[in-house]
Amino acid sequence: MKVGVVGVGHGKFGRRSDATVQELAFEAFRAAMEDVKNLERKDIDSVIIGSSPEYHKQRSLPGVITEYIGMNDKPTWLTEAACASSSAALRSGYMAVKSGLHDVVLVLGVQKMTELNTAEIQSLMGRVGDVQWESIYGTTFPGYYALYANKHMDTYGTTGEQLARVAVKSHHYGAQNPYALFQKEITLERAMKSPMVADPLRVFDCCANADGAVALIITNDKLAKKYHDTPVWIDGLGSASAPISVLRRPDMTSIPSAVAAGKEAYKMAKVKPKDIQVADVHDCFTIAEILAYEDLGFAKKGQGGKFIDDKECYIGGKTPVNVDGGLKSKGHPVGATGASQTTEIVKQLRGDCGKRQVKGAEIGLTHNVGGIGQYCFVHVYKR
Repeated sequence: MKVGVVGVGHGKFGRRSDATVQELAFEAFRAAMEDVKNLERKDIDSVIIGSSPEYHKQRSLPGVITEYIGMNDKPTWLTEAACASSSAALRSGYMAVKSGLHDVVLVLGVQKMTELNTAEIQSLMGRVGDVQWESIYGTTFPGYYALYANKHMDTYGTTGEQLARVAVKSHHYGAQNPYALFQKEITLERAMKSPMVADPLRVFDCCANADGAVALIITNDKLAKKYHDTPVWIDGLGSASAPISVLRRPDMTSIPSAVAAGKEAYKMAKVKPKDIQVADVHDCFTIAEILAYEDLGFAKKGQGGKFIDDKECYIGGKTPVNVDGGLKSKGHPVGATGASQTTEIVKQLRGDCGKRQVKGAEIGLTHNVGGIGQYCFVHVYKR
């Protein structure tokens, strides 16, 4: 039995003071229902919510969201894997359909981050690391990824200019994405002169907190064509974990969970890195995208900086990456990010991305990292 995505719905990412968390979820759900044909609420067997709940004043998110979107009394539950929560939800939905337990599953990634102030968010994110040995000393997300950046620079000669080039690419494509938080291009000079956040990471090396929601509707191959003329199949799934403390990581120039998850997904889908025609990777910081080029095999170890210099990650290059703007330009509502990545790849494989379309794309990949690499989910999709 094959499992595929037949419906996608993407809400606007940003500082959404106009909407509660359940209203964000409904916005995405409505868009997904409009994307399919012949599907009614009663046909959906289950609702799986991907979110990181501590950001919300509302507790028990699956309950309130499922009620608000009119899906009671269907089973519902929450998956949480930090920034990879909705990729974990998609994996859960895949297993539910693949096993035959459910025929049609709604996966909702949703996050309302701006109910908290920046200091509160930074504190929460810092505690994704080891609270006994690391976060008590003031670790932050930018600080953690600055460690990766400094080590990569020291080992391979990666430069601040190469990091900035990732940001320039992200904003170039984000300017063409109506769902993105930031829809303006930036120059290399502006990126490199932006204020320092955690050396060597500057403001334009860092993604922004955001609110938003994305909905996916998945089903089996017996029903898929009933709901959409161009289902996109989830052909390979990889998932892995790594030590929560970076002190226990063997290598600070790579995210080991990403390497392992990528290999697993490639093996299941029977493809190699060179077969991937478009990818959406987890670029919470510009160094994270460069690490992803190498961890996923798009570039050789230590050559991620050259990969962006040569524009191999642009449309027309060897492997177009984050041509929706990525987290850097779209914003990063942590629970919605994985589902957003899936939506981009589904639309690319359908041929629905307009100016951002990768011509003839038939195989795509998403790479969603939770925390500082404690979790990683890699999915391979085929048209």
